[in-house]
Amino acid sequence: MDQMSLRIFIEAADLGSLSKVALAHDTSQPQISRRISDLEQVCGGRLLHRNGRGVALTEFGQRIAPKVRSWLNSTEQLQNEILEVAGKPMGRVRMGVMPSAAHPLVTRLYDKMRQAYPLVQLSVREGQGAQLETWLEDGSLDFAVLYRHQSSPKNGDIYLNQTTTYVVGAKDDAFIKRDSVGFSELDGKPLVLFCRPSSWRDRLDQISADCGITLNVVLEADSLALQTRIVATGGVYALLGPYAIDAALKSDAIQAVPLVDPSIIRHVALSLSRHGELTLACRTVMRELQSIAKNLPLTT
Repeated sequence: MDQMSLRIFIEAADLGSLSKVALAHDTSQPQISRRISDLEQVCGGRLLHRNGRGVALTEFGQRIAPKVRSWLNSTEQLQNEILEVAGKPMGRVRMGVMPSAAHPLVTRLYDKMRQAYPLVQLSVREGQGAQLETWLEDGSLDFAVLYRHQSSPKNGDIYLNQTTTYVVGAKDDAFIKRDSVGFSELDGKPLVLFCRPSSWRDRLDQISADCGITLNVVLEADSLALQTRIVATGGVYALLGPYAIDAALKSDAIQAVPLVDPSIIRHVALSLSRHGELTLACRTVMRELQSIAKNLPLTT
């Protein structure tokens, strides 16, 4: 029962596909399948159901997967702690990020880590706020970059910067060809917003109730690319931050103006997992993220 076989089992459970695991390890699917089968024989039971769509945990697999995941995490942490005695950041850092923060934050982070800390391996998962919170809670991530709405950080969060909110529409849309749009003016306007559960949606609902207006959500979509493309076709609007609209603005497909009365400020935060201690590699990545964020024009 070697460590690599256990890691492959967890990866297969997370990805739901042996072929994806094989691709990640630069090997063939039959080799991955054989390794899983050998592990099942050692464990004394089937760990995964094979079907036409991929693989899923059996009842036995569901019972032991949390224990295997915990053991792998503690083993990796021990290995990193031993290496840290020499003062070298090394090992895997599991971070979660909102799609809107993937660029430029993570792209710049990758360039920095590759040059200065080649022994650190970044493992980045994208998700909306609720999904990132779940991954932090179950220990799948070391930390996550997400939005917070309160003015002061809580529960160990580290605020990196803050962003304003924009009303986004088609390039030639007359409604937003001005300096700003008041929140109350959104009453009844067709909107595309992120899917629920979403703390962002909850906050917008609260503000709309305070303003006595109704938000007309005609489409829910977690994909930023889809939101901006839909908006670019005309007749519908999105409420997004500067990260999310940067690429589309540069392509000249959309226009955006600040949302005011009230202006909605969101804080870009580092939120930490409650499981285990941060390794030197994690602390190094977090320090670099803070440095990068300070030099980005996140507030406009």
